[in-house]
Amino acid sequence: MSTVALIDDHESVRLGLEAAFERDSQTVVFSGSSVSAYLDWRKSSGAAPAEVVVLDLTLGDGSTVIENVTSLVADGASVVIHSVADRPAAVREALSAGAAGVVSKSSALDDVLDAIRTVAQGEPLNNVEWASAVDGDRDFGDAQLSTREREVLRLYATGLPLKAVAERLGVAYSTAKENITRIRVKYVDVGRPAPTKVDLLRRAMEDGIVETDGDPSGH
Repeated sequence: MSTVALIDDHESVRLGLEAAFERDSQTVVFSGSSVSAYLDWRKSSGAAPAEVVVLDLTLGDGSTVIENVTSLVADGASVVIHSVADRPAAVREALSAGAAGVVSKSSALDDVLDAIRTVAQGEPLNNVEWASAVDGDRDFGDAQLSTREREVLRLYATGLPLKAVAERLGVAYSTAKENITRIRVKYVDVGRPAPTKVDLLRRAMEDGIVETDGDPSGH
């Protein structure tokens, strides 16, 4: 089971989540009200980063969601935003900073637990809150991918090996590899890095290149 850290400035929220995670045999290694407290705990205890940090979108210490997500991701954790879904701009900021996804505080506890398990397994989290935050956002760093790059990304991100992508499109393996490299560079240029295949799938879903139930066969 995964290790989880809870960061929320409402103690009642943390206590509820702690109880739920314990019933689900998840290990809560830290529970506190700020990212700085979590990082201090990491430093003083020498503990490994939590696999997943459940982070409130807005904390009462004056920190921004971009600062918080960036610090946690740089420290080695995957971040799930746990918040009321009424601030799409802040949610977009969290996603662009590297958060793995969003779960509403109105969600059933089972849905929250499912989200944590999904992210802990290294899989992208796709849900209604995510989609509504990203949909139609003209400021969400358009990477300006070409038609060929979008096709390469769609096939590769949804599961095909790069060699199979090249064969499917009738191009050389080196050409397909070049396309993926250019795609990654373009996403970095707009502040949405995608260093792994999971990240590329996330970007493809964000940009509507891959449907939420994307099929690598294209059917």
